[in-house]
Amino acid sequence: MNRYPVWIYTLVAIALVVAALYAVPNLFGEAPAVQISSARATIKVDGALQGKIEDTLKSAGISTTGIFLDPNSIKIRLADTETQGKAKDAIERALVPDVDNPSYTVAFNLLSNSPGWLTSIRALPMYLGLDLRGGVHFLMQVDMRAALTKRLEALAGDIRTQMRDKNIRHAGISREPSGIVIRFRDADTRTKGRKLVEDQIPDLLLVDGGSGEDLLLTATLKPEAQKRTQEFALKQNIQTLNNRINELGVAEPVIQQQGADRVVVQLPGVQDPTKAKSILGRTATLEIRMVDEDNMNAATLANARNGQVPFGTEFYVERNGQPIIVRKQVVLTGDRLTDAQPGFDNQTQEPAVHLTLDATGARIFKDVTRENVNKRMAILLIEKGRGEVVTAPVIRGEIGGGRVQISGRMTTQEANDTALLLRAGALAAPMEIVEERTIGPSLGAENIQKGFNSTLYGFAAIAAFMVFYYMLFGVFSAIALSSNLLFLIALLSLLQATLTLPGIAAIALTLGMAIDANVLINERIREELRGGSTPQAAISAGYERAFGTIIDSNITSLIAGLALLLFGSGPVRGFAVVHCLGIMTSIFSSVVVSRCMVNLAYGGRKKLAGVAIGNTSWK
Repeated sequence: MNRYPVWIYTLVAIALVVAALYAVPNLFGEAPAVQISSARATIKVDGALQGKIEDTLKSAGISTTGIFLDPNSIKIRLADTETQGKAKDAIERALVPDVDNPSYTVAFNLLSNSPGWLTSIRALPMYLGLDLRGGVHFLMQVDMRAALTKRLEALAGDIRTQMRDKNIRHAGISREPSGIVIRFRDADTRTKGRKLVEDQIPDLLLVDGGSGEDLLLTATLKPEAQKRTQEFALKQNIQTLNNRINELGVAEPVIQQQGADRVVVQLPGVQDPTKAKSILGRTATLEIRMVDEDNMNAATLANARNGQVPFGTEFYVERNGQPIIVRKQVVLTGDRLTDAQPGFDNQTQEPAVHLTLDATGARIFKDVTRENVNKRMAILLIEKGRGEVVTAPVIRGEIGGGRVQISGRMTTQEANDTALLLRAGALAAPMEIVEERTIGPSLGAENIQKGFNSTLYGFAAIAAFMVFYYMLFGVFSAIALSSNLLFLIALLSLLQATLTLPGIAAIALTLGMAIDANVLINERIREELRGGSTPQAAISAGYERAFGTIIDSNITSLIAGLALLLFGSGPVRGFAVVHCLGIMTSIFSSVVVSRCMVNLAYGGRKKLAGVAIGNTSWK
């Protein structure tokens, strides 16, 4: 009656062992580390850089406890904070000779201190939120006026293109505070121009003005178009920040909208606000310009290298070290780019990057390529006011349809890198930091200690009460409760969830709710015993009849947790995740794990005289 088949005991034992393996990395804590990442989009972090860093540390007499290379950064784990500071200084001297124009970012960080064998089976600690791990918090304001101005400037270019295509003569198109002002010399032409703009650009509100031969057509954004532009600017800025910060390998960054024009950025584990600002400032602008073929001779290039650049041009050095002179006039910007994917040239099978432009960008690109066949076009990435030439391919013919291919002199890895850089895009509008907070690791450690103590004391109080009130069955309940905590921590670690102070509160709440199930079971068994049932029958009936009540009560709590998860944000969602997982683990531990122990203790006895379940032994 009260026996499980062997496979259930085996399954529970395996579950407990696996849970212990994935929960134990959280006991090792974190060690100080130094993180090296690229400060410029065209500079890669690779094995050669790792070797240089290892040689630098060896020369400085600095020992490490581990060096880890990932696609976007190199992380060096160190024994203590003093060694961390020495390592950072030594690496900066070797990699950043010019502080004003750094090639790499060297910043403090924290890394898991787990043994290598645990890491090899992907047994990793939970991520800790800003309030537990420390880090930096920024509140950034998006300049919505600049976003609207940028949108109007783009539309002014569209109007010029449309009127040129339809051969509608105007006396000038200018951007003024009142909007886009189009001048005409006669009313008939203005009427044609007005109809064209109304048909092609419905987002504009048109107003006639002027008199005589100076007729005006003033275009402003409609209110709904303004709102749509502002929403797009905010979303694009959030996406761009996500792309840039994710490339740096920051563990679980938080980038989310706050209000209509603000963005919250939290970088757990980053202890240097200056470096964090540098990370946020790495939002590149893509520009397409023509190479100045007339000045690509050796003498002009030599003069340009010495600072004597021809008028209207700029001097750059390509990634392969070749000098190049590029015109200042911008043909296209990243605003017109909708996608960039790595691939291969269909004819030569060389690595290539396939770009997709929007409708306006496709028209402009078609005109430019038609007029500049066999000339070179440079694609630049502008970061912090400095430009770098990503690639400068030769135009082989007119390119229409909005699909562009960049190929030649690229490896597969370079094609992947270039596509990633171009996809990262630019900010749709400028942003400024309006609030900045730094939470030190010591404060985070204090929060962890307080949260751990609250959970420990709560668990101890519950266990003591259960043992006192239910005797041996109280011991079973306490062990089941500890297994519930073990399963919950293991699941959070396995899912690489982010634990915050609200999450710790949810763990404490889960313990209080989980014990309810054992109370229901124990009271039901006592009720059956009082009704005259035999001990074995009482145990069986107690678990079976309490199960329905346990499921009902936990489902209602789960529904509330899911509502918090779906409609909440920030700390509320963190609380909800732990709450929902805790409900599922509590059902398993209170019903399956506790009954396994009861069955092992009493199930093998054919004639059971009584059970120790409180007050006195029931018989």
